[in-house]
Amino acid sequence: MNYENLNIWCWIIPILIGIISAIFGYLIGKSGARPIENSAQLKTLEDENTKLKKDLAACTKSLAMENSEVNTTPSNLMEDSVGDTTAFNADMAKAAFGKKIKENDLKVIEGIGPKIEGLFHNYNINTWQTLSETPVAKCQEVLNSGGDRYKLHNPASWPMQAKMCYQGKWKELNQWQDQHKAGKF
Repeated sequence: MNYENLNIWCWIIPILIGIISAIFGYLIGKSGARPIENSAQLKTLEDENTKLKKDLAACTKSLAMENSEVNTTPSNLMEDSVGDTTAFNADMAKAAFGKKIKENDLKVIEGIGPKIEGLFHNYNINTWQTLSETPVAKCQEVLNSGGDRYKLHNPASWPMQAKMCYQGKWKELNQWQDQHKAGKF
């Protein structure tokens, strides 16, 4: 056996394998580095996002205008002797809900039952006006005071519903409650 030839092959074989591996690595890397062409899809989504933002702004503006019209219409406001609150109209409430509603009955609000109403009374939240001015975090604190059994309740809409009660918007409240079962947004 000729050791001189063997010594040369010990160098040539690893070099050839290295060169071939480098060529394959370069070709594989080059083929995988092509940018994916999705600019058309990205442009479409950006256009849709812009359109949705414009629609949201228009809807918000329209809602603000409706609210200002509703709040300033004389037929919707009935001032009592204090002058800054709405007088309770039991007949309007009964017409909207089909049952007798007592003034400042928190149970009218979707999600509040007798026990939760009692929790709110413990915190001196006895009226629709007081509840409408109560932050959601405070409502959650009231629920937490009742223990674990009240964790399932979500008070996010309760101040808004209480405001509708306080302002005498019975039809709107009834429609909202029909659309949002369990008082969830």
